[in-house]
Amino acid sequence: MPTTLEPTRVEEPDVDEHVQQDHPWIVIVWNDPVNLMSYVTFVLQKLFGYSNEKATELMLDVHHKGRAVVANDSRERAEMHVYRLHEHGLWASMEKDGPST
Repeated sequence: MPTTLEPTRVEEPDVDEHVQQDHPWIVIVWNDPVNLMSYVTFVLQKLFGYSNEKATELMLDVHHKGRAVVANDSRERAEMHVYRLHEHGLWASMEKDGPST
């Protein structure tokens, strides 16, 4: 006697489900004894498109506080930001934003 296959029910995902964006990475520029403040401001304007005022504010955070968060992005884009900052001679790193899981 031949076997009869029954259809399988497939659960479709709810299209209204909220998909969380992957933006949990921050890019940090660290103070260093080499680069001039004007150069750091220039690089932040060039790489991130910040206004002179915003780039100066971030540069002053680097100078006075030792670091500044200059971007918040996906892991891949944060890695690219750090790479480009290194290409311009700045000390930069990235870390996961928010509470540890």
